[in-house]
Amino acid sequence: MASSQKNLSDYSESNITDVSSRKFAIVVSEWNEEVTESLFSGAVETLKNHGVPKENIIRKNVPGSFELSIGAQWMAEKKEIDAVICIGCVIQGETKHFDFICDAVANGITNVSLKYNKPVIFGVLTPNNQKQALDRAGGKHGNKGDEAAITAVKMLGF
Repeated sequence: MASSQKNLSDYSESNITDVSSRKFAIVVSEWNEEVTESLFSGAVETLKNHGVPKENIIRKNVPGSFELSIGAQWMAEKKEIDAVICIGCVIQGETKHFDFICDAVANGITNVSLKYNKPVIFGVLTPNNQKQALDRAGGKHGNKGDEAAITAVKMLGF
């Protein structure tokens, strides 16, 4: 979790494996596009910095974070995909909608990972407001997209 003590873009280089021949799917929510595009860019840069060629990074868009689970499943079922990174942002509102969406997305992404026995990474921000989201999408707390990508890399070396 990003806080004043941690920057999401700072991570240990331990447990890094060669992923230059691996294929990654990145499923991106179109909702809160300013935030998700920044997260996507961070994830791609981190993968490229670890030797993943551009052609081994496949992007698929879904309308909102709720649809990340099925988008991830469609990508995870492809044998050539080694890991799936889910990128989204659900900002707290005035109703319980936030709670239902966040719970469904977290459970759905976890279930896809277990069903297909491959890393399916939760790169979904759940901030209280837009400022907090931007702070974690390339702002003062780094970029959760970086964190999601390095998590996928590290899991492939497990």
